[in-house]
Amino acid sequence: MANSVGDRSAPAGAARPLSSVPGPRPLPLLGNFAQIDLASMHLQFEQWARDYGPLYRVHLGPRAALVVTRSDLISKLLRDRPDGWRRLQGMQRVIDEVGGKGLFSAEGADWLRQRKLVMGAFDPGHLKRYFPALVRVTQQLRLCLDEAARTGAAIDLQALLMRYTVDVTSGLAFGIEMNTLRHPDDALQGHLDQVFPMMMKRIFAPLPWWRWVKLPSDRAFDAHLAKVHEACLRFIAQARERIAQDPQLQQHPNNLMEALISARDEAGAGLTDAQLLGNVLTVLLAGEDTTANTLGWTLYLLHHHRGEWDSLVAQVDAALAAGEDMPRQFDTARAFERIEDCVNEAMRLKPVAPALLMEACRDTVVEGIAMPRDTQLICLMRPGAVDSAVASDAGQYRPQRWRATGPDHELTKASMPFGAGPRLCPGRYLAMLEMKMVLGTLARNYELIEVGTADGREPSERLAFTMFPAGLKLRVRMRR
Repeated sequence: MANSVGDRSAPAGAARPLSSVPGPRPLPLLGNFAQIDLASMHLQFEQWARDYGPLYRVHLGPRAALVVTRSDLISKLLRDRPDGWRRLQGMQRVIDEVGGKGLFSAEGADWLRQRKLVMGAFDPGHLKRYFPALVRVTQQLRLCLDEAARTGAAIDLQALLMRYTVDVTSGLAFGIEMNTLRHPDDALQGHLDQVFPMMMKRIFAPLPWWRWVKLPSDRAFDAHLAKVHEACLRFIAQARERIAQDPQLQQHPNNLMEALISARDEAGAGLTDAQLLGNVLTVLLAGEDTTANTLGWTLYLLHHHRGEWDSLVAQVDAALAAGEDMPRQFDTARAFERIEDCVNEAMRLKPVAPALLMEACRDTVVEGIAMPRDTQLICLMRPGAVDSAVASDAGQYRPQRWRATGPDHELTKASMPFGAGPRLCPGRYLAMLEMKMVLGTLARNYELIEVGTADGREPSERLAFTMFPAGLKLRVRMRR
């Protein structure tokens, strides 16, 4: 039976076909792929939205997909998951092939089982228990920044932040202190960096060439992936050993890894070895990319809006005691409202997940457009949140709008960096806490000398599964 989304008064029989919706002209078989550069795909989609309107048609290969930019409609669509919409089956196959068969790609009852476990590991109560370890990781970040301040060296900002988020995630989720911050040549970090770009390339490939023939790039990717799997299996083995030595952990796990293993070993839990490995890999990859990229964009915007940075510094100074170099109490870090506003505003302007791709689980109707089962849907997350028709300054960086009403509130409501509905990102509390720790520590101890690219231009937006600022460098000096 057909369902209707966004136009519930319209009977399914009255819906118009997707072929009647305007959009860029496709080529036979390739569709619009020839017009798309994968590394800037979201920008092309946003340009087509300006050309064809808030709902338009695009072809990813021979199949047509509906692109939606209206935030009110996107919110409704996301709330209809997982029953009405699922991830693209092609994306799911690629994720499964790399061993990521965990919560991210799970659907239906399988997703419900895994979500409960993963959500528990990232709730505020568990984060509070983990907070002392987060302070230790942040202290390692300080050592890196102190050295850069003494030497005046320009830091590869994205690389530094990715090492920080990997260290935090591995400690919280796996109970392992990796300290890639102080050991930047750690082999695992280099292998992780190769996974997302190839996954992105394969998800949008017109043909799955790697299933028939292995190119040199595929063989290199397989080697990197094997090393990542080796590390994940080592983390699992270490957690099993901890549980064997302390059986109490079976009932009262300290981290996500121990909770997943306990569920795997519990009769009838339905969590397979593949799902266990998949969640370890997913958490490791997701914990690295999204938070680090958001922090990079936030620091860039704050550096170029010095009044906002000075206001943030003043709040941090007021919150910390004399001689305190960083937030050392969980409640202190969580209370940094100014930092939260600055991060939220950065995510509104620079969402690191600028496009969500889904397909229909059943025949449905979206805004009077017939969407048969398996029809693809692309939600563009930025246009509604930067709509100048809602507020004339929608494209400007103004963190104070997150405490405002009227048009500003409409813009902030349209921003959904962690998604919406049942599949809201389970790591959102950890991500915000990490960002408060990093920005609070930077504000307390350093002056921002440079946050930008070598040529002084605005960093380009590059997409490799998530969207990151390309070529961003950081230079700091100690505050006097």
